[in-house]
Amino acid sequence: MTSGGVSTSASTWRGGSLTWLYQLSKAGKLCVPAMNVNDSVTKQKFDNLYCCRESILDGLKRTTDVMFGGKQVVVCGYGEVGKGCTAALKAMGSIVYVTEIDPICSLQACMDGFRVVKLNEVIRQVDIIITCTGNKNVVTRDQLDRMKNGSIVCNMGHSNTEIDVASLRTPELTWERVRSQVDHVIWPDGKRVILLAEGRLLNLSCSTVPTFVLSITATTQALALIELYNAPEGRYKQDVYLLPKKMDEYVASLHLSTFDAHLTELSDEQAKYLGLNKNGPFKPNYYRYTFPC
Repeated sequence: MTSGGVSTSASTWRGGSLTWLYQLSKAGKLCVPAMNVNDSVTKQKFDNLYCCRESILDGLKRTTDVMFGGKQVVVCGYGEVGKGCTAALKAMGSIVYVTEIDPICSLQACMDGFRVVKLNEVIRQVDIIITCTGNKNVVTRDQLDRMKNGSIVCNMGHSNTEIDVASLRTPELTWERVRSQVDHVIWPDGKRVILLAEGRLLNLSCSTVPTFVLSITATTQALALIELYNAPEGRYKQDVYLLPKKMDEYVASLHLSTFDAHLTELSDEQAKYLGLNKNGPFKPNYYRYTFPC
């Protein structure tokens, strides 16, 4: 989604509108400056990781009352959303597999204790599939055909493109709405696959989003809009920009009082030694914040 030149997302957004903005910029067709809010630290690391770590369990419980202990779960994609989902499910006692296209994300998953597989290798045995990639047709009709009876399929990634839901709307399959946002798709042999929110975003359709995380994201978006609006002419061209690091740090500082957190202040000597301004920014733009699962 774009708003006033600001791109936002509730997911990892490897594809979708953010990619579209960059494509428009590369082709010289972007009409206004745009701020890539989704890749700001205060959006990606908090909304995408910490929020999804809670909302995945909330959404699944509200819709299916499933017990997580011992369930075999595949999380497709190990970006920030995938990391949050796998951490939550692992803590609940699920056996979690990860699918990935990126060798770096795959190595992270391995080091975090997850087995990285191809979906087809485990499709017949898993109980739950969760998509978190931002891609399309991550779960195909052929794979849905091979899932076992009672399996749950849901999407935490991008829009409604990750699960090939359109292929399930055929005469040989019966749809049964069992409760709000929960459909049983029934095969001719009686097999049922539980589809949540018709493949749309589970965390937006079936769970609540904590207001604290919404505050962080909304503050980031508001500051991006203010920056674009107040910037002197010529600072931003018709391109896609990352939120300045100083603004990311400011958003974080505004929310520290919630936890009664007290920041340590650098002395003049320490700031000079590190080559930093005492008031920030405290990290270079290339710094990669790592968040343990």
